[in-house]
Amino acid sequence: MLSLSEAQDRTADLVAAARKAGADAADALYLCNNSTQISVRLGALEDVERSEGEEIGLRLFVGQRSASVSSSDLSADALAALVERAVAMAREAPEDPYAGLAPEDRLLRGAPVDVDGDDGADPSPATLRERAEEAEDAARAVAGVTNSEGAGASASRTLIALATSTGFARGYSNSGYGCSASVIAGEGGAMQRDYAYHSTRHLADLEAASAIGGRAGQRAVKRLNPGRLASGAMPVVFDPRVGSSLLGHLAGAITGSAVARRTSFLLDKLGELVFARGVVVRDDPHRLRGLRSKPFDGEGLPTAPRDIIADGILTGWVLDSASARQLGLEPTGHATRGIGGPPGAGLTNLYLEAGKQSVEDLIADIKLGVYVTELIGQGVNGVTGDYSRGASGYVIRDGQLAEPVAEITVAGNLKDMFRELTPASDLRFRRGVDVPTLRIEGMTVAGA
Repeated sequence: MLSLSEAQDRTADLVAAARKAGADAADALYLCNNSTQISVRLGALEDVERSEGEEIGLRLFVGQRSASVSSSDLSADALAALVERAVAMAREAPEDPYAGLAPEDRLLRGAPVDVDGDDGADPSPATLRERAEEAEDAARAVAGVTNSEGAGASASRTLIALATSTGFARGYSNSGYGCSASVIAGEGGAMQRDYAYHSTRHLADLEAASAIGGRAGQRAVKRLNPGRLASGAMPVVFDPRVGSSLLGHLAGAITGSAVARRTSFLLDKLGELVFARGVVVRDDPHRLRGLRSKPFDGEGLPTAPRDIIADGILTGWVLDSASARQLGLEPTGHATRGIGGPPGAGLTNLYLEAGKQSVEDLIADIKLGVYVTELIGQGVNGVTGDYSRGASGYVIRDGQLAEPVAEITVAGNLKDMFRELTPASDLRFRRGVDVPTLRIEGMTVAGA
């Protein structure tokens, strides 16, 4: 694994070699990841995974023609061959009028924002195993838990460096830690499973393994003996761990590629009221220790916090340079990319701001509804916004959570769902995409 300065030098050297070989412009991305994953099941070690890998990718342009290549061999001979192959590929590629590097005047030029993403910790495999065992022991200790799908603990470190022929050369590193448990409650055909997990950038922020395991066990037991629910239109309340998927659909609809292809259900909604008044959806790439925080995007543009939805209104699209050119707009600092291929666009630490009501107050007036804790399937049409997914959770009866329910379907249209959405006050930052508990009026529920 290269040091950060060595990685920046290596990408800058590769870009220089590409220019010397005839490329009009180029950028290079270095990515290194080291990770350890320990899995246990029923008190016994089940798996130990250790991976260490580094890759470098080169994207270059000959006029409006481009090519992308990558290699895990970073030797001088291999990189020289990589450059030669990329130039030859670019000369045979079709022209793309929107291809090119990010505008030079938009690049990050000062010191990158410190997002405190790397704590430098390096827990041993033995320490990770102890954490995994503690999580599973706590889950299995819950009365009613009868079996385990296992528990795990992980640690990783990622180093990223980017250089462009327009003079950008920066990098950063992230650490990552996780712990999870999944268990089964009940017997025979009445069994139910559930899980819990937590991921952080700093080891010190990781929730206690016993708390994670205990929550997994309690969730599984609470799902036992699910009942049936009559079909009809009713309020649906989304638990935060599944409600975040609604923001995923929002993110997909406002990326530049979807807008440029005219495949977004929000295509004509720019500057209009999409959510109820007061609703704010924010993207914050600078959150300290955030799971998706980063000081610059995949093209070298500075990142910045931004309200995607402000007082219910859609404020703009999420654009990389190519989609921005296609739409006649400016890139927004949301480019994402891997080692191979051109950049796309995506959001970072996305969240919907908390409302004013507690969860108890949010559901207090619901005579009959559903509290959803799990979603199944991918029944979402990104073009029309039609939404239909399998679900399980709990019946809401007279303002209280009642019996568990499974094998139901919740359906609606995302445009209507967004307008009818009310957030509770229980927002917590635990994922890359976070929401409080969400209530949506008038969804169609099909019972088993």
